[in-house]
Amino acid sequence: MIDDLLLGLGLVAILEGLVLALAPSRLREVLELIEQLGVEHRRLIGLLAVTAGVTLVWIARG
Repeated sequence: MIDDLLLGLGLVAILEGLVLALAPSRLREVLELIEQLGVEHRRLIGLLAVTAGVTLVWIARG
């Protein structure tokens, strides 16, 4: 179980690092767009991301 957690954290770090390394100016634009969204829209996006993540883990572990 701890191996799976470390793998997940490592993959998240890789993805975030790639975004920062390859498109730092685009990241700023995306963050500004997110800032303009209302709290409910941000919450919905977060819940959809969690749902997608859980679904992907469920499929991978299946």
